[in-house]
Amino acid sequence: MRIDLHTHSTASDGTDTPAELVRGAAAAGLDVVALTDHDTVGGHAEARAALPAGLTLVTGAELSCRIDGVSLHMLAYLFDPEEPELARERELVRDDRVPRAQGMVAKLRELGVPITWEQVARIAGDGAVGRPHIATALVDLGLIGTVSDAFTSEWLANDGRAYVQKHELDPFDAIRLVKAAGGVTVFAHPLAVKRGSCVPESAIAELAAAGLDGIEVDHMDHDAPTRARLRGLAADLGLLATGSSDYHGSRKTCRLGDYTTDPEVYGEIVRRATGAFPVPGTGG
Repeated sequence: MRIDLHTHSTASDGTDTPAELVRGAAAAGLDVVALTDHDTVGGHAEARAALPAGLTLVTGAELSCRIDGVSLHMLAYLFDPEEPELARERELVRDDRVPRAQGMVAKLRELGVPITWEQVARIAGDGAVGRPHIATALVDLGLIGTVSDAFTSEWLANDGRAYVQKHELDPFDAIRLVKAAGGVTVFAHPLAVKRGSCVPESAIAELAAAGLDGIEVDHMDHDAPTRARLRGLAADLGLLATGSSDYHGSRKTCRLGDYTTDPEVYGEIVRRATGAFPVPGTGG
């Protein structure tokens, strides 16, 4: 089985619609794909309706969190999307995305960049606006070559000149909320140092003690030594080790299925979940 547990659609900051994403996943030879848009489940219904036969959909979200001043992302799988407390927190994060993005546009304009909010809003469309949309605008203006080039201290990294903080969950609260909604939590790209500051391994150990289920090990932002280090850490802490593409369509160079999750690990995620179940494709 080929299993990719981290992808994004136009419901947040990807460039493929949810329907295009699941069709692309099937074409890429995947057996299982998780749709994990940022702080939203808005793409799930469309993905379900378009799910090709032979492909299984795992519903999820990537939750924005912060601990000791450091941002981190928590992948949440197979939770009940109607659970009120978790739904309320997702809404708070989403509601803060627009003023936060407007603040980054204002900072960029102060730096002399001829970017406008209208330009960013047009790129974001109906998706949850985020830094990749602003990065796309910078590419369109010819200031950088790729979206990834924006995630530096010069521009939009966590320590960047135009960075603006947004409402984010405490990761311990995120774990509690996701578990209460019957879901499973995996710390996304925990040592992606090129994105900015990362939480220390001691904090990962504390999250594991609080009920974290796993860490994303195989990821485009982890080199081979980092992946080996994380695999050892997962073993030491009793955490599941996943692999995923973090696919964003044309906004990033990674392709669906570039990194995958072991079928036994996937099976354990499904076994632990009680809030929702994987959706088998029937040719929709």
